[in-house]
Amino acid sequence: MGKRVALAYSGGLDTCWCIPHLRDQGFEVVTVTVDVGGFSESELSQIAERSKELGAVQHILVPAADKFFDEVIRFLIFGNVLRGGVYPLCVGAERSIQARESAFAARRLGCEAVAHGCTAAGNDQIRFEVALRSLAPDLQILAPVRDLAPSRPEQVAFLKTHGMEFPSQSAEYSVNSGLWGVTIGGRETKGTSEGIPDEAWLRTRGAFSSVRESETLVIGFSEGIPTSLNGLDFSPVELIQKLDVIGGAYGIGRGIHLGETILGIKGRVAFEATAATLLLSAHRELEKAVLTKRQQTAKDMMAALYGDYVHEGLFTEPACRDIEALLLSSQKRVSGSVTMTLRTGSAFVEGVTSPYSLHAASRAVYGEAVGEWTPEDARGFGRLHGLAGILHARVGADS
Repeated sequence: MGKRVALAYSGGLDTCWCIPHLRDQGFEVVTVTVDVGGFSESELSQIAERSKELGAVQHILVPAADKFFDEVIRFLIFGNVLRGGVYPLCVGAERSIQARESAFAARRLGCEAVAHGCTAAGNDQIRFEVALRSLAPDLQILAPVRDLAPSRPEQVAFLKTHGMEFPSQSAEYSVNSGLWGVTIGGRETKGTSEGIPDEAWLRTRGAFSSVRESETLVIGFSEGIPTSLNGLDFSPVELIQKLDVIGGAYGIGRGIHLGETILGIKGRVAFEATAATLLLSAHRELEKAVLTKRQQTAKDMMAALYGDYVHEGLFTEPACRDIEALLLSSQKRVSGSVTMTLRTGSAFVEGVTSPYSLHAASRAVYGEAVGEWTPEDARGFGRLHGLAGILHARVGADS
């Protein structure tokens, strides 16, 4: 019997190519699909069939959507995390969880090694390997796609020699699907001037072919966690999945992110994050009603760091646990409901209600009535508020 390797397996081109390649290297291959909420039942069945067809000795499915929400997504919501102001860490945030669960499966199955299908040019190789080296230093790490760098046509041809005709559309675009969204990479995202065609989108395809009638949603939160939709209670995972379907029909959540990669170069990726877009918009508006200015400022600074760490594969870093503690504390009063109107291509926050609203707690009315102070207080405040700038101007213009 040859050495046994657990392959983190998505059923995509790269990980499909890995199975016969690793077998040719003398390994028994066990495929491990860690489902963080991005696959349908039919897709999971197809993934298992591909694994068997390509010669894996065993296929393991690890349901992990609830873990992904509890350990990662809820903190991304608490922090309103958007990388570059637009990208809600759709897929990169799940890699540390997938690497960890793959390593745990490898140990249970008596594997000497764990393999992934990441390339040398992307972020995922770093995310996988940091997690694996931190959590499973006893396992050998194999990365044949990164080390050998086969082209996509070469991979398709190699799979054909092993009896698999890989779908041409799947080979043309690299698609990663998870609970928090989808990323799509292809010819267009290698440059900066083009968007991807409508047929390349996954969850919002065809949404702009006609204008849909508007729809109103009421999203409920309890201590920062989304818990209900239009008065009906759902688990967070169920609610996210429902919002993806509802909002996806309106084309909400499409975007292309251009930013820094972990390796220090610029990278570009298309994404669909319907539920993330709706929930972050709603959550941010609810926080404005219940948090103080200083709470928001402190939390935003820490949340930006947290997003960077998670994006860069440093989820195992102890600093992440420290920031999570702050984010968790900040959500004690983030409870209430948010009303949103969906239209083709947009989501508009109509209003929020909360028993902890600081707006409702004040006796003052902005622009109309004081309530909390006297006119004399306001006059004195006006004199003092800009005092530093007034003194600077009094000294004279800058030379």
